[in-house]
Amino acid sequence: MPNKLSHDDPARLAALYTQLAQRVQEHPPELALPLYVADRCCGWATHAACDALGRLPQVQVQPDALRIGTGLAAGPQLDALLASVAQALRDADCLRGWRDELLDVTAADDYLGAIERAAMRPLGLLTRAVHLNAWTPDGRLWIARRALSKSTDPGMWDTLVGGLAGSREDLEQALLRECAEEAGLEPAQLAGRSPLRTILRMHRRLPEGYQVEDLLTSTCVLPAGAQPANRDGEVMEIAHVPIGEAVRRIGEGEFTVEAALVILEDITQRRARGEIR
Repeated sequence: MPNKLSHDDPARLAALYTQLAQRVQEHPPELALPLYVADRCCGWATHAACDALGRLPQVQVQPDALRIGTGLAAGPQLDALLASVAQALRDADCLRGWRDELLDVTAADDYLGAIERAAMRPLGLLTRAVHLNAWTPDGRLWIARRALSKSTDPGMWDTLVGGLAGSREDLEQALLRECAEEAGLEPAQLAGRSPLRTILRMHRRLPEGYQVEDLLTSTCVLPAGAQPANRDGEVMEIAHVPIGEAVRRIGEGEFTVEAALVILEDITQRRARGEIR
């Protein structure tokens, strides 16, 4: 009679993926209000964010919504207002760190403006995360361990490359940038990678707010002898492991949930195409 399923058994992979996918579909935080920027609904503002922003000009906290820049259109005036919003959130200790990076504020794929990265989650704004899931020629998976200095998920295992697309940044270019920064990979080493594709949109409650994030992934086999090396200080270790070991670590909670979803989905897809056993 068979014992328990092996770590990389298809049934175990499917169960793990379903469990994790359900974990990242949560309702907005309690007391959060729908956020409107320039009259477009685009996020969920936490109660703390609403308190911090209530006295700013051109910001209205209403019983059913937080409204920023009513009547404005995308442009310098709205961007200046969004900069004031981010600073007010910082002054009220609503942000986790400050990145000096701008990300897009969008509504139904329409660009409205840009705001400091750290303000995205207190306002429940959509972010776009690009991941590279990389393999060795003999079927082992490249993984990276996040630095202990990271503000989110320090010390956890991750895909080899993962990061957010910046404001007005092409997604494919964002991935190439992250590959260079996080793994020292040049475009020539990535010639055979698949195009980016979205596997799901996450909705997750976090201490600082609400993570609404499109999870995009590309996969490739790195050339024999390739040795990824971190350049930006955000990774403390890079390794390659067998599929079963990666799945075991996912099951034991050693990976970020984003990385776990990307890896499990990629294993399933590559098996379906007959690229791995």
